[in-house]
This record gives sequence, C-alpha cells and structure tokens, in this order.
Amino acid sequence: MRRYLAEFLADPRVVRLPRLLWLPILHGIVLRTRPARSAKRYQAIWTAEGSPLALHTQRQAVLLRAFLSKQDISVEYAMRYGEPTIRSGLDKLSGSEKIVVLPLYPQYSGSTTGSVRDAVGGGVPMIDGFHDHPAYIGALAASVREQWQQHGEPDVLVMSFHGLPLREIERGDPYLRQCMHTAQLLARALGLAKERFRVGFQSRFGAAAWIRPYTATILRQLGAERTRRVHVACPGFVADCLETLEEIAIEGRQTFLETGGGEFRALSCLNEHAAWIDAMARIVREHGALPARP
Repeated sequence: MRRYLAEFLADPRVVRLPRLLWLPILHGIVLRTRPARSAKRYQAIWTAEGSPLALHTQRQAVLLRAFLSKQDISVEYAMRYGEPTIRSGLDKLSGSEKIVVLPLYPQYSGSTTGSVRDAVGGGVPMIDGFHDHPAYIGALAASVREQWQQHGEPDVLVMSFHGLPLREIERGDPYLRQCMHTAQLLARALGLAKERFRVGFQSRFGAAAWIRPYTATILRQLGAERTRRVHVACPGFVADCLETLEEIAIEGRQTFLETGGGEFRALSCLNEHAAWIDAMARIVREHGALPARP
C-alpha cells in the first residue's frame, strides 16, 4: 500500500503542488499515516481472489481478447499505478503491426487520461475518452435496466462520479462538462424525468475546493427528505473498486440510512457485462485500430 500510494501521490498530474514543497510532506507525513487508513478500507472490500478492481480489469481483458480473437487482435491490460505496468503491457505488444491504448476513464481529465499519456509517451495512438459514445451509454443503460428488473426502480437515481479539484476545471479541464453530458445521456436512455436523478461527485481529499455537489451531501438530503428508495450508479467507473464498493456501497448507504432514508442500493459497475465488452471493441475499432466487423 505504501509503495502504491508513493507512486500515485508523487504523480504531478495528481497533486499539483511544487515538488520541493510536496515531496517532503508526502514522504515525511502522508506516507507515515495514510497507508494504514487505506489498508483498513481495502480490507472491507477485499475478496479471496484479491483486489476487485484488478480482478474485473483482468476479466475484461480476457473477454475482450476472446471477443477479438478471430480478428487476430492481441489484448493486454495494465494499471496506471502498480502492477502490471503500462510499460510491461506495451512491451508484450511490441511486435504488433499497430498498437492503440484505451484508458478506461470515460471522461477526460488531465489527472487520469493525461497521466496515462505521460506514461505511454509519444508515438502510440491513444483514445482520450468516450464519455458520449453510444455503445458506452448503451452498455450503462443496459446494466442499470437489468439491475432494476431484479430489484425494482428507485424513486431517485444518483449518478456519482469521481471528484476533481475545482481549480482544474477553472484551468480548462473538460472533466465536469463531460460528466454532466454522460449523466444527461444516461438519464435520457433510461427515460428518467429531471426530478428522478441527481448528479454528484465523490472521493474528495485535501483542503482544496472540489467540484460540487458532493455525493454524500446529496445522500444526506435525500435521507432527510425520507426518500423511499435510492439507487446510486457510478458511470465514471467501468469496474467496481474501492470508490464504489466501500465509499458508496458502505459509507454512502450508512449516510443515507442514518439521515432517515429508506432502501438504498449501490448498482454494480459495467464490470464484465457483455454490452461493455462489445462497446470497448467498437470504441477502439472506430478509432481505426481494428478492422471493421465483417
């Protein structure tokens, strides 16, 4: 955990403070306390097979590889931080005629997709995002509808995206605009009236102002209003992870129920949904990296 956090929090795309100021704080204070707190949160969601994020990502790669096998397309997966590294993935594909990198961040941000570009380097084609791609929106809608068929529809659907410091938006980062566009497209695909969905942002840390409204604030408001049934979907996460399984499914549930809410359900991310595997192939194919489907 300490090694992972050291790599993640040392990325200048993630923490935009002068290195001479931030690195002593990171190594002298943050990495002495945060790994233990983070480890406790991970324990709450860890599986017998390991990290849910790593597990779902690996399965997605296996399914996409099988989906594309008849076209003689190789698929490797990598993590921006930790193992397997982006460099190791590129090395495995080094003999390929053409390589394309698909960061699994639907909405572009310099701190996520931009950081992947830094790690990939120049000369390798990369897809900068797919926040409004019809196949991605269709996969989201299909996944949500299937879960509603099992559990019933909510009175309110909260769409929760990862947060971003407000100063990044003020500097021109398109992330907030793209999140709102995704939410509107998904609401339209689900046939939701304006009063039946909310958009919030989660995973805030540090003292800086982050984009609002915060998901936790929305859940407190809905709980105080005695909302009968609330579901939370996380369209910006294509695989379940700490932010969805612990922050939403555990902490979010507690926030909603403690403030007076009724039924709460955290909807699963796309994970291995067949429509998502198909969407990934379509997104890459339309960027000219794969041959058209016969």
